Amino acid sequence: MLSIFKRSNKTSERQLKKYRKVVDQINKLESTYEAMSDEQLTGMTEMLKNRALAGESNKSLIPDAFAVVREAGKRVLNMRAFDVQLIGGIVLTEGNIAEMPTGEGKTLVGAFPSYIRALEGKGVHIITVNDYLAQRDYDQMGQIHRFLGLTVGLNLPMMQGEEKQQAYQAEITYGVGTEFGFDYLRDNMAQNNDQKVQRPYHFAIIDEVDSVLVDEAKTPLIVAGKMQADADLHYISARLAKRFNKGIDFDFDDETKATSLTDTGIEKIEKAFGVDNLYELEHQTLYHYVLQAVRAHVIFERDVDYIVKDEKIELVDMFTGRIMEGRTLSDGLHQAIEAKEGLPITEENKAQAQITIQNYFRMYPSLSGMTGTAKTQEKEFREVYGMDVIQIPTNRPRIRIDSPDQVYATIDQKYKAMAKEVANRHKKGQPVLVGTTSILQSEKVAHYLDEHKLKYNLLNAKSVEQEIYLISQAGQQNQITVATNMAGRGTDIVLGEGVAEYGGLFVLGTEKHESRRIDNQLRGRSGRQGDPGESRFFLSLEDDMFNRFAKDDIEKFRKKVNTDTNGLVLNVEIEEITERTQRIVEGAHYSMREYNLKLDDVINDQRKVVYTLRDRILAGENTLEQLKVMLNEAVEFVVLESCPDNDSPTNWDFERIERTMNALPLDPVAIPRTMEKTTDIMKLFEGPISELLAYIDLFKDNERVIEMIPQVMLSHIDAMWVKHLEVMSRLKEGIGLRSYSQEDPMRIYQREGLELFGGHYQKLRRDIAAEVIGFMKFVTEQQDNQ
Repeated sequence: MLSIFKRSNKTSERQLKKYRKVVDQINKLESTYEAMSDEQLTGMTEMLKNRALAGESNKSLIPDAFAVVREAGKRVLNMRAFDVQLIGGIVLTEGNIAEMPTGEGKTLVGAFPSYIRALEGKGVHIITVNDYLAQRDYDQMGQIHRFLGLTVGLNLPMMQGEEKQQAYQAEITYGVGTEFGFDYLRDNMAQNNDQKVQRPYHFAIIDEVDSVLVDEAKTPLIVAGKMQADADLHYISARLAKRFNKGIDFDFDDETKATSLTDTGIEKIEKAFGVDNLYELEHQTLYHYVLQAVRAHVIFERDVDYIVKDEKIELVDMFTGRIMEGRTLSDGLHQAIEAKEGLPITEENKAQAQITIQNYFRMYPSLSGMTGTAKTQEKEFREVYGMDVIQIPTNRPRIRIDSPDQVYATIDQKYKAMAKEVANRHKKGQPVLVGTTSILQSEKVAHYLDEHKLKYNLLNAKSVEQEIYLISQAGQQNQITVATNMAGRGTDIVLGEGVAEYGGLFVLGTEKHESRRIDNQLRGRSGRQGDPGESRFFLSLEDDMFNRFAKDDIEKFRKKVNTDTNGLVLNVEIEEITERTQRIVEGAHYSMREYNLKLDDVINDQRKVVYTLRDRILAGENTLEQLKVMLNEAVEFVVLESCPDNDSPTNWDFERIERTMNALPLDPVAIPRTMEKTTDIMKLFEGPISELLAYIDLFKDNERVIEMIPQVMLSHIDAMWVKHLEVMSRLKEGIGLRSYSQEDPMRIYQREGLELFGGHYQKLRRDIAAEVIGFMKFVTEQQDNQ
């Protein structure tokens, strides 16, 4: 009965009705544009640009703009967009997410909104999940835009600065999301404006938006510099971590993978290293090394999260099963895994700049996306990015059969049943795609298929190009393909001749993923464009998801479990346990991303301050005036910080003010300890500061000094920011130590993060002023000696 009160997860026909009206307008214009010559059709771009620049809304431009792109698609690629593809294009133009099943032609859909938003001349970014797809879409869809007179760019890793600048200046730019983010960070490390490649953000379309904004959002983008790691300390910490016991020496949350040391563990570390108090600031590095060693042991599993190849740790992408070439973990975690495996310790990555995926993409004034699976994550898309998910109808009715899960008592029984099912399907010629959640699992599947002497293609961290080719062939007769669930994402599987008669592609999932989206993505490999197809998941009560997130439920369930002779669970409630477990996991992951975003929001505010200051310096604003402002702010800050109004003057930190002021090239000033007003203290320094400001003005025409000031400022800003990121990282680690207190760890992080930034920023202003004024005095002395 309660189900009638549940909010529908489907896009209503009423919502779609408004889009269908616009599509009718586009269709009525088709004959008009068909009658045009190529020259007349391309001439429409200039006319539409003029209308856009005159302030006409996208809503009124859509009918003409979309009709022009559809006609160009017919002429250039021999592809005529279906009505449902036009609806998808309208949804994207509005800045929302178009959910379109696999095989519905999402790539062509992107050509419509990118064209209309490019008319504004501010640049459109089309984001894909890998370099191969970016190149493919640039080559293919770029033809439509070039035909219509727009410039198209491609942004790939390893490109030179000039190539990237050219790509970003284009009206439409294709590329991988992470590369756009890294370019942003590198731009904010540039030593002059000529080194920058990006221009202000305008509009982005993200293909496979759930993969980019949800799956990849767990890991921040980090531009790192190399620094020597303490190899001996890593090896000792690894040996110590091996002897640690879960629940005694450290706590580990299976759901969130959060790791923290217990009092017992901390005592063991203090004893091992002869340290009195591990919490003291001087032992922060030791605490960090041991904690990373424990994380390396409990979180990272060999041949699941990483492989060892040529005495190197190669990370595995958990969503694609591919090796992440050249990627390393930062903050000493990569070196902790190397120590765990007894490998040579490489140099550590020290963050010089970083940003989360969420905070990067939130900088775009308008954002949109496409995927086959987004509705289950709609709340997150709306709250974090302000995008709604609109489900687009299929061009042809979907006839794929999604069969109920088959759950077995043991993993062995599951794999035996799976191999038997594959063999039966293969015997009649039906192609089978077996989806796995990791490389390790795909190798297990291969072992069971070998027992049946079945031939198969195993997609196991191969090159992207080879992977995409093998996935595209998975629909051929008698073909068996074993792949991670996300392998070859964005690639259509077209059925071979006669395969439809055998029931189309059979997709077999070997374990439920932690996200229902990934399961739906796997199912969506079959039944494209009205093709027949079938999907079914084979699970076991011993699966990783149940072990991690539903241990208690499964233990209770085992007492009443009823199975057949093959171990197949016959109890109907297992379906409810599976669904509930997935919802719990999704909730846990969402909470983790939400928590990480809140942590980054603290740094994000600080990042804006630092990057704005850098931009002002690079823009060539009057650096002498900036120096004078820094000097005044440094004085005001230290006085107000050291003499808070809400504290008694007897507790004021006069020595701190004296230390700060005497670091500047001033005559030493002693503050009488009887002073009770901050205004009186400020007056003490008015004379010396006024003299300094007048001295600075003497150099307004000195080219040598004027050229040097920005270099000094940027050098100090960048050094401060690297140090601040490291300190904030340590603060984040240490927040867990305060969990016994009544205060919310997030509030502690926000408050102490602000204090740290205030202190670092204060020191930055003081150090810049001291170095620049010191250089001025050096120049003066040189001139006096000549």
